[in-house]
Amino acid sequence: MALPAFDKKPSVLRAAPRLTEILKVLARHKFLGALRGRGHWPSPKEVRETFEELGLAFLKFGQVLAMRRDLLPDAYVAELELLHDQLPALSFAKVRAMVELELGAPLEQLFSSFSETPLAAATIAQVHEATTVDGRHVAVKVQRPDLEAMIATDMAALSSLTALGESLFPRLRAFDFPILVSEFSDSLNRETDFTREAHSISLFRSALADIPNLWIPAVLPQYCSERVLTMEFSAGERVDFYAAKHPEAMPELIKTLVRLMLQTIFEEGLFHADPHPGNVLVLPDGRLSLLDFGMTGELDEEMRDSLTRLLEAVVKGEARAAKQAYLEMAPGEKINRAALLLDIKAVLYDIHRSNLSNVSIGEAFNSLLRAGSKHGVHNPPEFFLLTRAFVILESMIRELDPAHNYLESFREEVTRLTANHFGAERIKEKTVRLARDLERLISDAPNDTRRALRRLGEGNLGRVQAPALEALGGRVSRNLERLTGSIAAAALIIGGALLVIAPLAGWHHYLGEGMVLSGIVGTLLIMVVALRRDRGRR
Repeated sequence: MALPAFDKKPSVLRAAPRLTEILKVLARHKFLGALRGRGHWPSPKEVRETFEELGLAFLKFGQVLAMRRDLLPDAYVAELELLHDQLPALSFAKVRAMVELELGAPLEQLFSSFSETPLAAATIAQVHEATTVDGRHVAVKVQRPDLEAMIATDMAALSSLTALGESLFPRLRAFDFPILVSEFSDSLNRETDFTREAHSISLFRSALADIPNLWIPAVLPQYCSERVLTMEFSAGERVDFYAAKHPEAMPELIKTLVRLMLQTIFEEGLFHADPHPGNVLVLPDGRLSLLDFGMTGELDEEMRDSLTRLLEAVVKGEARAAKQAYLEMAPGEKINRAALLLDIKAVLYDIHRSNLSNVSIGEAFNSLLRAGSKHGVHNPPEFFLLTRAFVILESMIRELDPAHNYLESFREEVTRLTANHFGAERIKEKTVRLARDLERLISDAPNDTRRALRRLGEGNLGRVQAPALEALGGRVSRNLERLTGSIAAAALIIGGALLVIAPLAGWHHYLGEGMVLSGIVGTLLIMVVALRRDRGRR
């Protein structure tokens, strides 16, 4: 099921009955008084109970707000984190009807056994244990019926409510609630599309295939649809229950947790956004099993590079580098950069004056999010999800083994990933990509320059003499030639230097030295040609 695209101007008429019901609940819990200012806010507990009473979409919205430490005080965030994701189980008749409708066959033709009692029942779906007709032990995730209509109505009401609030109380615009609601709608679309979750599972299985003590259950595509997801059954024990019985196994399991988290982020641009103990099992043979990929995040290559630089800057305490990397991940139109730099310096000072074994990457990111929002940065949803994932992972690790040095495990894994990052294959990929960009720049630059000059001559910029334009064009073309040549030489020098310093043996070192030497020679040639041209023109 794919939810309808978020409607920025939903029908107030369609949402009116639900909106009336919502306003009654808000009034009963003293929410409307909050419009007079922060001193009139309802208590954190009342806020949580309000979201629980309003139902599915608001439960999920409350969980999203729990990630927004940049918007809400800590007491409210802590209470919203307690929002339970459990609902009464669907009747087996409804489960049967949904499975048969989605998979197109009677239940008995699909499964030789199907437990009527669910293993878990959450807001979006519930999970049943079953056996396929060919004897495979599986878990079947079945979505609740009428979910699409329910969420569409709630999203229309929520959008109308935020628009009404902003029109009556302009100071609410500072919170960017319409953007938050839009991003929440997109998140619900992803979470309720089980074909997307099935694809995420396949990606994670491929990305983590080289970790020997980790198992991710495979998806059975012939038993899947947009509202039914079937995968191999994971007969494991919750990792926190296992830790109480086998504390000696925790150091190795924690290293695996850190590795799977960082490896998927920095090598594949994927991450599991909800790695709590209920989604991490330990199998009878001691391997970890990761479950529930409904909430995942994706980072493109540019964002991964910025994240790497941000982490390095945070660990080293370099405020300017941290600010630059952060703004590459989360840009904004009107940012108070000086004030942001001061706040980042304060964040890093607090981190580095404390015991490094107690440093939390998640909390450091939360502090950056708060500082950024305060000074005009628009934080992307992926950054909130990533921060949440780090906070949950760190909390779980401290629960599993309070004495474990999480930061040391983190540092070891970053070192390994950095070594891989400087491997020959990765450098080859980046060099090829850079060569293509340079080729495109060199081939397009003259035409782009002539086009720009022609438009300049035809514009309303006064009288511009043709000889002056030609001279300007010649200077621009020559400068572009020098620039592209310099970039190519710099690429050779940087690529060669990376090969020289990389922890690799054999021909890579000699290739690197050759590339550095070629880059230096190229730079000298560019300088000589430029001098000769300048003398010729004089």
